[in-house]
Amino acid sequence: MRFSFEPLAREHLPLLERWLLLPHVREWWDDTPGAPYPDLSGYEAALRGEDPTDNFLILADGRPVGFIESYVIQDDPEYARHVGVEERAAGVDLYIAEADMLHRGHGAPILRRFLRDVVFPRYGVGLCVIGPATANAAAIRAYEKAGFRHWKDVAIPGERWPERLMTLRREDLA
Repeated sequence: MRFSFEPLAREHLPLLERWLLLPHVREWWDDTPGAPYPDLSGYEAALRGEDPTDNFLILADGRPVGFIESYVIQDDPEYARHVGVEERAAGVDLYIAEADMLHRGHGAPILRRFLRDVVFPRYGVGLCVIGPATANAAAIRAYEKAGFRHWKDVAIPGERWPERLMTLRREDLA
């Protein structure tokens, strides 16, 4: 299976909304628990250039199957302060939405390709940080398979779960 990434566009927002309502996505990505619909304002702000996060669809053989985003941690000073990374670093978040793609070992290869094709070349950093919820065992396993290693756990104000911060250096991607 070939994985690629398509920059998020306005016409993708209905698909994102559908995915964000799926129970297995909503469990970890719901910023407004109890709200009947997901809040798409952050994605819209990024599309308008008001938020520096780079958003992408994950494509498997050309079919949209999930979402992945990347950013420079220091672009959000409040988050950077809580994370406490001393060097300029990129952050990444993702989910696989389509049920037929879940629990099949796709997370690690998706993430490694994204780091190789997008994150390290785009931001010119030597370090990437990912922060799954400490309770999200499946994500943590996938990120470990991609080469990420546990750094520390932190509580981020406004987040429902503490984050398990994991790091991967560019030279360790090879």
